[in-house]
Amino acid sequence: MATVRDPEATKARIFEAAVAEFSRHGIAGARIDRIAAAAKANKQLIYAYFGNKAELFTQVLGRCMVDLASAVPVDPDDVDGWVDRLLDYHATHPELLRLLFWEGIEYGTAELPDEEARQDHYARKVTQIRDAQERGVITDTIPAGDLLILLISLTNWVSAVPQMRRILAGPGDGDQDRLRTSVKEAARRLVAR
Repeated sequence: MATVRDPEATKARIFEAAVAEFSRHGIAGARIDRIAAAAKANKQLIYAYFGNKAELFTQVLGRCMVDLASAVPVDPDDVDGWVDRLLDYHATHPELLRLLFWEGIEYGTAELPDEEARQDHYARKVTQIRDAQERGVITDTIPAGDLLILLISLTNWVSAVPQMRRILAGPGDGDQDRLRTSVKEAARRLVAR
């Protein structure tokens, strides 16, 4: 009996294996052989579907960011809710922040392969912040782009460095709940008019 090929299922397995590999090892440390083995696919299919390792990383990170953007849109009208949703998302998808850190290590301040698309992605978010500023919902004393990076940093950092979160805030569930409340309070103060 012949095996039925399912290119979409193969692509999905490759993608999931690549997310895991890149989040563990970064771009330089990731190995196409390990991705192929984990995906139960051959290396040639990875190159055919996704290009070289750097292109695969760019596609992986890009899709992960799109997933985040659709799951947790910026909501300057509900900063508490947005912070909660962002913290919850990163708790269940820790790989995204790891991928962003690896990208920062690899590229530093150099231009990213998909920089134009990324700029468009963030320009829309900055526009939402600016709109809320113009409507008087949040402060306009901090430029919209600066305010967005401060809010993202405040919220994401507690997920990006879980060891520091545990050491500084405490290891228990109650400690994490208290920290979440503190992050939300800091975010409210950041945007307060």
